[in-house]
Amino acid sequence: MTDFPSPDELFARPFFFVGIGGSGMLPLAQILKGRGCEVGGSDRSFDQGRTPEKFAALERQGFQLHPQDGSGIVSAEQIVVASAAIEDSVPEIGRANELGCLRLTRAELNSILFNTSGAGIAVAGTSGKSTVTGMLGWILEATGRAPTIMNGAVMKNFVSPERPFASAVVGSQSIYASEVDESDGSIALYRPAVGVLLNVSLDHKSMEELRQLFGDYLSRSRISVINADDEEALALLPQAKDVITFGIEQDKAQIGIVPDSIAEGPVRQAAMVIDRHDKSEHALRLNMPGRHNLSNALAAIAGAAAAGVPVAASVEALAGFDGLARRFDIVGTNHAAITVIDDFGHNPEKCAATLRTLRAHPGRVLAFFQPHGYGPLRQMGEELAQVFADELAEDDRVLMCDPVYFGGTVDRSEGSERIVRLVEEAGGRAEYIPTRKSVEDRLVNLSRPGDRIVVMGARDDTLSEFARRLLQRLD
Repeated sequence: MTDFPSPDELFARPFFFVGIGGSGMLPLAQILKGRGCEVGGSDRSFDQGRTPEKFAALERQGFQLHPQDGSGIVSAEQIVVASAAIEDSVPEIGRANELGCLRLTRAELNSILFNTSGAGIAVAGTSGKSTVTGMLGWILEATGRAPTIMNGAVMKNFVSPERPFASAVVGSQSIYASEVDESDGSIALYRPAVGVLLNVSLDHKSMEELRQLFGDYLSRSRISVINADDEEALALLPQAKDVITFGIEQDKAQIGIVPDSIAEGPVRQAAMVIDRHDKSEHALRLNMPGRHNLSNALAAIAGAAAAGVPVAASVEALAGFDGLARRFDIVGTNHAAITVIDDFGHNPEKCAATLRTLRAHPGRVLAFFQPHGYGPLRQMGEELAQVFADELAEDDRVLMCDPVYFGGTVDRSEGSERIVRLVEEAGGRAEYIPTRKSVEDRLVNLSRPGDRIVVMGARDDTLSEFARRLLQRLD
């Protein structure tokens, strides 16, 4: 890790975020602003007029927004926060290099905040990080711990008219709860007091790389919280120190579910949680459907237990958890009982979890999937195609448009057409429709009473606008 000034020196300087509206950048900017730092930034979406309500809210909160033309970089004292992969052709980076500004990646900044807190609670894994971080953060808040929370998604419990994009909470510096990312290897920067591991499955890196990264993460954590239902995660247990396990299926998991106690519904569920430390049982009510969300709740309960919160208090808090934006977020249902759902599913495991939740209840599924980049699509395209073929029924179908592309030099020679072909070869029904406008028209014409239409994808806030507009057209 690069040698940086001390935290006191660092946070006395002004910060400039390149891509301040991004899901990883925005919460960090909010935390720094909440701690009294001077914070500004630029964003390509701001220049293009995308999601104007987000940037209007940031300006109301006192963030200084600039065009992405380098004009916001005016002093060598500024600390420039940008993605590690951002290209030098971006004007802010060129200007920062000219002035000799200190540059930090998103992960470097987050790790400094995390590691210098009283106790850092990290949530890692291929899928479910944002949901578990939101659940865990809400438990800590509801039980009076006043956490600082860094999340990659808007947490509905913390939304207010003043802060409609609450992906961060600025609490005390004694507890810092954050999701940590393995996709760029930056998980190696964190030294957790509590390290939660949800699952290990293919996403941006090979399985060999993931096993190494997550194993090292557990070895650095003072207390590890491990999903006993996930074979890959459980196999890393020998690398951990003190351990709390959780699981729905494993009868030896320390935080588990009483057999046959799960009552599932299309929008909520209930179950009996058992704390096998003392054999106590606790009635959990969760305002989110799906077996994966029940597992997420156990992860949050176990993570909170590692931080000293009694299981009973955590279960009580989760009854008031309202969920996250874009995580099986029901936009609405029209007069013909067609429901539109906005979802962050973008890798095989996330997509499978969402589709299984939908398939557990009646109604045809129409899945619109926008890949979150050409690189990830190349890495996990075959697994994605198999998920769509396996998890969708004969009458269901998936529609795919071109991947997210906001510029740059990425190889775009292989796109969604290949995945559609693979889905069909595996026995599923899929359509490639290049543009989102054409996808919208197709969904309106294709839908029939009782359908569930799920909008899936990452790295593009306008997918939520797409989902709302689609529901309006269906009405």
